[in-house]
Amino acid sequence: MEIYDITIVGAGPIGMFAAFYAGIRQAKTKLIDSLPQLGGQLTTLYPEKNIYDIPGFPLVKAADLVGNLEKQLRTFAHTYCLDEEVLELKQHEDYLELVTTKDSHYTKAVVLAIGNGSFQPRKLMIDGAEAYEDHGIDYYITDLMKYAGKKVAIAGGGDSAIDWALMLEPIAAEVSIIHRRDNFRGHEHSVQQLKESSVNIYTPYILKELHGEQNLEDLTLQKAKSDETINLNIDYLIVNYGFSSSLDHLKSWGLESTRQAILVESDMRTSIPGVYACGDITTYDGKVKLIATGMGEAPTAVNNALHYIDPKNRTQPGHSSSLFPQNQG
Repeated sequence: MEIYDITIVGAGPIGMFAAFYAGIRQAKTKLIDSLPQLGGQLTTLYPEKNIYDIPGFPLVKAADLVGNLEKQLRTFAHTYCLDEEVLELKQHEDYLELVTTKDSHYTKAVVLAIGNGSFQPRKLMIDGAEAYEDHGIDYYITDLMKYAGKKVAIAGGGDSAIDWALMLEPIAAEVSIIHRRDNFRGHEHSVQQLKESSVNIYTPYILKELHGEQNLEDLTLQKAKSDETINLNIDYLIVNYGFSSSLDHLKSWGLESTRQAILVESDMRTSIPGVYACGDITTYDGKVKLIATGMGEAPTAVNNALHYIDPKNRTQPGHSSSLFPQNQG
């Protein structure tokens, strides 16, 4: 039975950075994720999306951020267990056990960086929508150039829908955005950019019907609180209604949590000794859910986890320049 110092559950950007920092602290580290690749939602859902809240980068594409994090991680010989979902967390006298869909893993401390949990896109609830999936209806974008020269409609009113519309504007032949309310939910600056762009804005409109033989060809939109309808000819419909996630297993593990997050103290410890958390899965007074916030929480979780394992380990270990292996560049 091999026992690791720290096992990080979740290989999104926060979990990846936590693993990198654990390597700096020379901790024997394992990384577990339910997805078959590193990067979490950034890789699976938003590889082409631009991110604006990474310090030092005016913008960075999600796939490029994950690529840089992978490059950081290659500095250390960590163990990766991908395509494994953690089902149980068991407490033993001197170690913790994580039971996954494939194996059992043993560790002195756990850092949970599971974002919003296991996720699925909120589907379009219109008759016939399922038949058009991968035949005109997409729930996330993996390649922007797929839409080059095409007529694209985006359904949704949040930041992601607006971001996709603005990113597709110079690539697609025509971009439209459909939202059921008059006002968008996105950041004011993004909304202003949208209004100043060439994107066709349909508000307040509801998707009513889908048409096409084998592939989606056009939409029927109905104006909210009205019988007025219009037809919109398109090649692709990108549905951006958000994602539903499940965190039901957290309470079965014995973690104190709300419906959507784990309650943590200022040192990122949870209600279970030896279990720490960071990133969007955590909540505390004043919590702001940003990638930048999670990146700061990750070293706090790792340092305090190492102090839990051995109280001789300082929680304030010094600057990274003094900790990083001198033979590494």
